[in-house]
Amino acid sequence: MNTGRQTSQEGELERVIITVVGKDKVGIIAGVTGLLSENNVNILDISQTIMQDFLTMIMVTDISGMTVSLQRLQEILTEKGEKIGVRINAQHEDIFKYMHRI
Repeated sequence: MNTGRQTSQEGELERVIITVVGKDKVGIIAGVTGLLSENNVNILDISQTIMQDFLTMIMVTDISGMTVSLQRLQEILTEKGEKIGVRINAQHEDIFKYMHRI
């Protein structure tokens, strides 16, 4: 099956940065990480903080074994975010680095 995404060289990580921001409530982390697991996205690093009533989370993930395209993953995450009341963004590491360079 063609997933519509470019595959990395064997053994090479293809990283995506995922951010989650919104009002804290039960189930946000479980909902997002469960969705990633369903699509064979590996979480390499995760950090989350609750400031007053708001959750901020950032994850570095490996999508080299992912079962959908990055565009489809972004759509799925956006839909999930709307359902649970948070904003979820996913950016390929190359774009993230380019946008945040000094």
